[in-house]
Amino acid sequence: REISSGHKSVVSVTGQNIFVNHPQSHQKISFQYDFCFSFPQPGDAVHDTQENIYRQVAQPLLGRVFQGYNTCLFAYGQTGSGKSYTMTGYNTDIGIIPRFCQELFYHINVPDQEEVNYHVEMSYFEIYNEKIHDLLTSPRDIGPKIALKVREHQSYGPYVHGLSTYVVASFTDVQTWLELGNKQRATAATGMNDKSSRSHSVFTLSVTQTMRELLEGEVHDHTRTSRVNLVDLAGSERCNSAQTSGIRLKEGASINKSLLTLSKVISALAEMADVHKRSFIPYRESLLTWLLKESLGGNSKTAMIATISPASVNLEESLGTLRYATKARNIINVARVNEDTNAALIRELKSEIEKLKTAQQCVLGVDQAIYEASLQEICSLRERLSSQERQLTETQK
Repeated sequence: REISSGHKSVVSVTGQNIFVNHPQSHQKISFQYDFCFSFPQPGDAVHDTQENIYRQVAQPLLGRVFQGYNTCLFAYGQTGSGKSYTMTGYNTDIGIIPRFCQELFYHINVPDQEEVNYHVEMSYFEIYNEKIHDLLTSPRDIGPKIALKVREHQSYGPYVHGLSTYVVASFTDVQTWLELGNKQRATAATGMNDKSSRSHSVFTLSVTQTMRELLEGEVHDHTRTSRVNLVDLAGSERCNSAQTSGIRLKEGASINKSLLTLSKVISALAEMADVHKRSFIPYRESLLTWLLKESLGGNSKTAMIATISPASVNLEESLGTLRYATKARNIINVARVNEDTNAALIRELKSEIEKLKTAQQCVLGVDQAIYEASLQEICSLRERLSSQERQLTETQK
């Protein structure tokens, strides 16, 4: 559409730099990022593929999942710039979400030397006109979609009350649910995109790893849980360019409102990282930012993909997106491994016992009092461990 309208490309990519040539002021504006990718223009011999983008941006996050961290990846940009294409793909050219799930289950099903059991659950919902709809409900359910409420847990943060979650044992299971969810997602034709996303979609995976460790001849189980949020945002749009009216205009206003709040949150977080000063972050102004509170500025390893159109007609929107992505780079999240208290205790006791054994070998036959004290401390540590085990079992019951 942009080529047939006679618009020229004003964006060029060199390595990790993007250059924008302003046609009116003839100014060359440069931006630097961690990675830059370009979709093929007519006549281009070299371009980036979906595989390249996945390997460089999403694959490192998958490694963090197995280490026990929360991860998040979200795509932001103008309507029609390729967010849904990048996240979910088109026909056989699959995107980040299916590739991520495929590789996740490939690693889970590979026999490992350690005895690790995996439990994976998934959920999929959309935020449409500031209302949350479950995308994995049966299409046979007659009637309007039920709007779900957001609640906040004291330990785990905001969550969607009543959202359906399903246990998935293979990539085929995930594909089946994804197809159902994508069919139910709100899309519509606008002046800028034949299949424009009219809602933000959040695809969530919960990966629990149960590991067994041997401590002084006794077997102890401990778990690590990672939460993965893969978010496809609806595109920002101008009603004149998108030629929207009526319901589409209302949808566009709702989309822009939540994206404005997201912009305010990212600006506040970036400013807080720069000046090292606590300030108010307006998470609750939008359902999107409230639900992604931990992912945006908390316990999560988060990456952002910004998509832009190189056409001169979209210059202002493209510059806005690039400035937005520059701000997002300044945010510093402090992520931690999500493990149960038992795992930390086992690690602590293991190191203590090793220290005491070393000390025991050093003083053996030299000082009987120190040797006996070491033995007593080992016994007390064992008692402490068994006491913790009993408490944990009671708590789980």
